[in-house]
Amino acid sequence: MNKSSSNSKLSHVMTLHKDLSQQKIMLAFEGGFTQNLTKNILSLAENRLNQEKEHISVKKKVFNVMVECLQNISKHAGGVSKPEDWLNEGVFIIGRDDYGYFLISGNFIGNENIEELEAKITEVNKLDKNGLRELYMNKLVEGELKANSTAGLGLIDIARKSGNKLIYKFEKIDDSRSFYSLSTYVVHTSNESQ
Repeated sequence: MNKSSSNSKLSHVMTLHKDLSQQKIMLAFEGGFTQNLTKNILSLAENRLNQEKEHISVKKKVFNVMVECLQNISKHAGGVSKPEDWLNEGVFIIGRDDYGYFLISGNFIGNENIEELEAKITEVNKLDKNGLRELYMNKLVEGELKANSTAGLGLIDIARKSGNKLIYKFEKIDDSRSFYSLSTYVVHTSNESQ
């Protein structure tokens, strides 16, 4: 790498820092997700949350949603039938604004899995707090009766813990894969009644 190329890359660092600050991003990661990396991301995010002057119940909700988001990256990427390099690639972002915390995750997914995943999200988004609790309990019972039938528990838990609808998008990359983005929001304690 030559000096002018290095200087060019360095000039982008300040721009990136400003962009992250303006977007109120607390933590962002893009790359391959592994179990150890996921643990490290959770640890970093937990440290950032502990620096916030926030009620413990809100921090707990944010952390629980974060765990589910990161597990979903691994789970949905792992559901692709071919062992490709892009399987564990993803992105995770957590930020804070005046009203609460936004959590965004994204990963590649096999196109054959989109219809089922979208149906699960649609089902979750139709339910209120009591409906989510009931669906969660039903999925737990199903899971006890059948191995691996707890699919969708993470999405239900994200909606339950955040208290908000799941926002999602599938962007087609090619005939075999798409990029799946999921976003939710946890309101600050002082804004919960609004």
